[in-house]
Amino acid sequence: MMAEDAERIDEFMTEAGVFFLATVDGDKPKNRPLGLHILKDGKIYFGVGDHKDVCKQMQENPNVEIVALVETDFLRYYGKVVFEETYDMAEAIIAGNEFLQGLYNDETGFKMAIFHLEEATAEIRDVTGKINESYNF
Repeated sequence: MMAEDAERIDEFMTEAGVFFLATVDGDKPKNRPLGLHILKDGKIYFGVGDHKDVCKQMQENPNVEIVALVETDFLRYYGKVVFEETYDMAEAIIAGNEFLQGLYNDETGFKMAIFHLEEATAEIRDVTGKINESYNF
């Protein structure tokens, strides 16, 4: 993915505000709203609690899809989850967010798992389903 492509997708998700992450739990689909995304070095990173089912589901089956809606256009962003091996990015994100500081700390014992998508495709479609923009990375 070129940096400009990542910027376009990041901007779309920012405009949407909330987006939805779909995973698989065994043979059942699971979907939840998220809002955290960070663009860094041409990649879009996401964070979830490593104590949550969503994290376990992505470890068992890394194929996910993110959907966001802005007016009548929607984003489908799908690929394979790759977790970050260090905790540096999570610490930086948490340090800048008071709400997250209250959730992810030594007292709660919760940690944030940071991930990005690889072998991925991002499509921006209109209400008819027509693909207006497509990016592969």
